[in-house]
Amino acid sequence: MAANGVQQPVIRKRVVVVGGGFAGIHAAKGLGKLPVDVTLIDRKNHHTFQPLLYQVALAVLSPADIAQPIRSIVRDEQNVEVVMDEVTGFDTAARHVDLKSGAMLEYDYLILATGSTHSYFGKDQWASLAPGLKTVEDAVEIRRRVLLAFELAEREMLETGKHPALNFVVIGGGPTGVELAGAISDIAKLYMTKDFRHIDPSSAQVLILEGSPKILSAYPDDLQQSAARQLAKLGVRIRTGAHVTDVQPGYVMVGDERIDSVVTLWGAGVQASPLGKMLGAETDKRGAVLVDEHLNPKGHPEIFICGDLAHFEQDGQQVPGVAQPAMQMGDYAARRIGVLLAAERGETVRHQEKGFHYFDKGDMATIGRSAAVANLKWPFHGHWSGFPAWLTWLVVHIFFLIGFRNRFAVFRQWAWTYLTFNDGVRLIEGDQTLPGWGYTDGRYGELTTEPIALSQSKRMAEKPAT
Repeated sequence: MAANGVQQPVIRKRVVVVGGGFAGIHAAKGLGKLPVDVTLIDRKNHHTFQPLLYQVALAVLSPADIAQPIRSIVRDEQNVEVVMDEVTGFDTAARHVDLKSGAMLEYDYLILATGSTHSYFGKDQWASLAPGLKTVEDAVEIRRRVLLAFELAEREMLETGKHPALNFVVIGGGPTGVELAGAISDIAKLYMTKDFRHIDPSSAQVLILEGSPKILSAYPDDLQQSAARQLAKLGVRIRTGAHVTDVQPGYVMVGDERIDSVVTLWGAGVQASPLGKMLGAETDKRGAVLVDEHLNPKGHPEIFICGDLAHFEQDGQQVPGVAQPAMQMGDYAARRIGVLLAAERGETVRHQEKGFHYFDKGDMATIGRSAAVANLKWPFHGHWSGFPAWLTWLVVHIFFLIGFRNRFAVFRQWAWTYLTFNDGVRLIEGDQTLPGWGYTDGRYGELTTEPIALSQSKRMAEKPAT
């Protein structure tokens, strides 16, 4: 109160949250309970439930089942506004964020949660030939390529009586690679066997190429072995210690060995969002920002780094860049700002916020229909495999989906697919060509996709006269 007895207006602090993933959404919802003004910035207008992206990529779910508009998620938080834009830089001294639109946003507190992207280990030219899986757009592109391979094979068989072997290569044996490989085998052997007249989809071969000695290296040995057995049962082959040296249209190279592939997918590595380096803070080799116990980069208690962008170590190990710690980091950043605001007002905080601690509930990876592995740490402890692990995985992922409509739609679609062996989301959108499709001297060569009418005319013209 001023000396003249007039109540002075309270200036509310401004918090800018960059990124609408798990960490950003949890931070924004937590800040919705505080006397601050929040601006949430993201390049997209939707939040994507990334653990289920592969289900979109392999035609089990539609994009709308796993994505939700950010505005609808935070509509009940009256102090949260959403801006669809892209951050291009920071001025940490002046405390403002520069946007691609040309706008500039000032902040008192900044939360960065922009996640990670694919890493091709310096071979960025491989990206167009071996797409990874991080966004809805990635998932739709993978779906297009996988389904198109079967369609082109059917057409080629009709035209010429032969088609390239349906070999699918997945580079990387982590959770994403294992999930993609198992799902490709599932749709080929279970869901499409009656749909084609000239090819046998079940003849498709799926190969995982993993550079390390084992797949799912972050999981206990018994679950690694169980995953390998379940993949083998699905017909998926695994080659460990296989370092890919080149990716070309229609094939990959492992050393001097050429492995033909109608579709090549990438699940071998990730790198942090480039915004970490733009911040000017210290980063690790993959671009993640090194943070202290409060998720702050050195010298910036007003900045919080969350999710995949944060390099946070606990018990001598880096916390993994997956959904669980991202959600917990977002929650923590909001609580920590609440503590700092109370301290500024001179209030005694009943429960002072300690440093961030990751509560590890375990890890799960699905492999295929009724096949999964789970390393559970809460509320039950144990290593589960097969149908019990798959059922647990299903329940957990439906529970964490944002929005009742999403939960209901996903459960309904899964139940229908599981009970009927039917799949109603097999849509091919966009270009109808694949890199390297065709034959050259009996081997995969450059793209050769003539229209059927032209090919038939060509064959008639070449037919010897009688």
